[in-house]
Amino acid sequence: MTPPPLSASPVKQPVYAILGAISISHFLNDIMQSLLLALYPLFKGEFALSFVQVGLITLCFQLTASILQPVVGLITDRRAMPWSLAAGMVCTFTGLMVLSQASSFHHVLLAAALVGLGSSIFHPESSRVARMASGGQHGWAQSIFQVGGNAGAAAGPLLAAWFVLPHGQHSIAWVALAALVGLVIVSYVGRWMRHQHRKARANQSLKLPESISRRQLMTLGLLLTLMFSKFFYLSSLNSYLMFFLQHQFHITTLVAQYHLFAFLAAVATGTLLGGAIGDRIGRRRVIWISILGIAPFTLALPYASLQGSLFLSMIIGFMLASAFPAMVVYAQELFPGRVGAISGLFFGLAFGLAGIGAALLGKVADTYGIVTLYQLCSYLPLLGIVALKLPELRPVKSGGDNVMVK
Repeated sequence: MTPPPLSASPVKQPVYAILGAISISHFLNDIMQSLLLALYPLFKGEFALSFVQVGLITLCFQLTASILQPVVGLITDRRAMPWSLAAGMVCTFTGLMVLSQASSFHHVLLAAALVGLGSSIFHPESSRVARMASGGQHGWAQSIFQVGGNAGAAAGPLLAAWFVLPHGQHSIAWVALAALVGLVIVSYVGRWMRHQHRKARANQSLKLPESISRRQLMTLGLLLTLMFSKFFYLSSLNSYLMFFLQHQFHITTLVAQYHLFAFLAAVATGTLLGGAIGDRIGRRRVIWISILGIAPFTLALPYASLQGSLFLSMIIGFMLASAFPAMVVYAQELFPGRVGAISGLFFGLAFGLAGIGAALLGKVADTYGIVTLYQLCSYLPLLGIVALKLPELRPVKSGGDNVMVK
């Protein structure tokens, strides 16, 4: 039987060359994906799309990006597949090439599905790489990995505003070349992964995961409730913030894209700091502060001025994003030996919930108006109160796993 891949760090100190490489590849992967969000106004006008159809584009992307991620994680928990990182880049490249030539709404949906497929292949194994190279600083390593993706997502609107919109839809093909750069980087990471697996197998340091307890499943249910609150609200901002600002303040698409960039940049900053803070003060505390703590700001956002909206959205993005690295590492420690499956589940849910949210929220916006949408969504962070029920995790002195305590 082939031993399972590594689920913990095989090194004593963070390997920043690998963490940097996986973060840069995440940046390239997500900057390509974020063009879908930033170019919504372009395709909405080009193909006369309704808000529901805009939401369906997000749904198509997010579902392909979410459904396969836990499956990929389960497979790579049983057998290491370093080449999967390169396969994800190839799918993303293909999707953007299709998007650059799309002549109908259905072509856009196909492109979105291919880009989502690339994401579903890329994320589970790259999250495992971050843990392998962490040197025991799991939250910090996860933040370095995730901030690359968030930075790429933040840069997408700028790339759309400065390059794609002035040069037209076909210029997306030039952006797809970033996948070739990413392919080179993940090939280097893949070689490092194979080397670490060979060393671990030679030392017989790989273990099969233990059975899952009822309490672990109950705790997972609490985490999934928090994921729903976080990503439904994030979906309202990612997909419809530009439309909300244009409706409320009659600003141009370019100005709205700058506001989206500011929000996404705050998300990237929160992601970078969230994991490190979780390493220091505990992941449970970071989770409930980051989600429940933004409620006053989300409740005020629908009634703020243009400048106030910018300020509030940046605070919300920073605080809310800091929860995700802590949630991923908390879940990895809750289910030791299942890093791939847990990473795939959480990244998959992140995409899937955002996609479902985009479609449902688009229907709300079409029926009741974009302002009503933001008024209703402002209450979602109140679900963060369930984070107070999360148990603390403490390491067992005789081993590297964790146990739950009150």
